[in-house]
Amino acid sequence: MSTRIQLEDIQAARERIAPYIIPLQITESPSLSKQFSSNILLAHEYLQTTGAFKLRGAMNSVLQLEPGTTGVTAVSTGNHGRALAYSAQQAGVPCIICMSELVPRNKLEAIRTLGAETRIIGKSQDEAEVEARRLVSEEGYTMIPPFDHAQVIAGQGTLGLEMLDQEPDMDTVLVQLSGGGLISGIALAIKSQKPEVRIVGISMERGCAMAASQKAGKPIEVEELPTLADSLGGGIGLDNQLTFDIVHDTVDEIVLLSETEIADGIRHAYFKEQVILEGGGAVGIAALLAGKVTPGAKTIVLLSGKNIDMELHHKIINGEGH
Repeated sequence: MSTRIQLEDIQAARERIAPYIIPLQITESPSLSKQFSSNILLAHEYLQTTGAFKLRGAMNSVLQLEPGTTGVTAVSTGNHGRALAYSAQQAGVPCIICMSELVPRNKLEAIRTLGAETRIIGKSQDEAEVEARRLVSEEGYTMIPPFDHAQVIAGQGTLGLEMLDQEPDMDTVLVQLSGGGLISGIALAIKSQKPEVRIVGISMERGCAMAASQKAGKPIEVEELPTLADSLGGGIGLDNQLTFDIVHDTVDEIVLLSETEIADGIRHAYFKEQVILEGGGAVGIAALLAGKVTPGAKTIVLLSGKNIDMELHHKIINGEGH
């Protein structure tokens, strides 16, 4: 397995970030377990302080900054920016988040509330990245990217350790797939100890760069499109250093969902599980409901985030559109 991230890095990250994060809670879904005649467990990571899993990787990175760092910056579709803003605030470090015009307003405002500066540039992550790179080269900021970064991956991998601790006999894990930082960390943490566990990556049909890149055999660019799973948008970087290879080596299946299927996942979470999830957070449930993933005897479904615009959520649960 070609990777520069070892199990020890993930274990060290777990100790480092422990004072700042909420431990993962895993509960059974009676409705899904009954529907699929299987043990379906929900991993409630949306309970994290910033409403999504990204806090783990961001905090692990910020806590390892060199002394005297000018500040931190990143390109973000929202959740990473929010997590980095919170982490920087905790550490007393300046933070500037660069984003495209596609980022939902609720995520923008949440980042500003945490004391970070936001800069909106262009219509894609790639355009926003130009400004972030300028901050690094001209103003001495440290770039903490959302996924293709060893410390970020190790931080997200702490979720895998917590899953194993609580459910050592799990056989399948459904994980969100975007740039690959989350699924890479979880897969490394789990497969380094239990290689037989099946890791399924789930994303949207509308612009999943990692799925298209894996199919092409190399990182490629994909047009970014509006989607209910907006937190899973963005490219993986043509010069991807880590996550493309880790996903190739450790992820057993990749499943893509339509907008209608994602909406069904959001609705199920609300009406059956009494949970508010953003589109990206609900894709595991959606994949099961759509029949695109066959659950194992004990399947963990990661619910990764809840940062959805509530007006949009209201429309979805009322069946308006999608």
